[in-house]
Amino acid sequence: MALEILSETPINASQLKEELAKIKQRDKELNFRAAKTEEHLDHIGANKNAEAIFDKITKLDIPRLKEQHIHKMIDMMPATVKDLKVVMQSCTVTLNNETMKKIADIISSYTEKK
Repeated sequence: MALEILSETPINASQLKEELAKIKQRDKELNFRAAKTEEHLDHIGANKNAEAIFDKITKLDIPRLKEQHIHKMIDMMPATVKDLKVVMQSCTVTLNNETMKKIADIISSYTEKK
């Protein structure tokens, strides 16, 4: 019997960590891959402000910017326009400098609080 993927939803590292915790609570133990993923997430640390950042960037209502792009930004946390350009290089969406400045300002407001 083959497994069928019913839907795909992009998530960031913080959301993945929450999902792994739910699975661990349900199954009492994670399988090998999930345990390795959890170990990696513990090593890199998950952003506790991910939901707030996601909401603020979404409210900018940027055309062609998809959830997967925002989650990538949250995982990488580029606090400057230069860093954001590097993160967005692999994406097919093009952002103007004004938009990148707004996004970088949102992200930097959460990185300075550490």
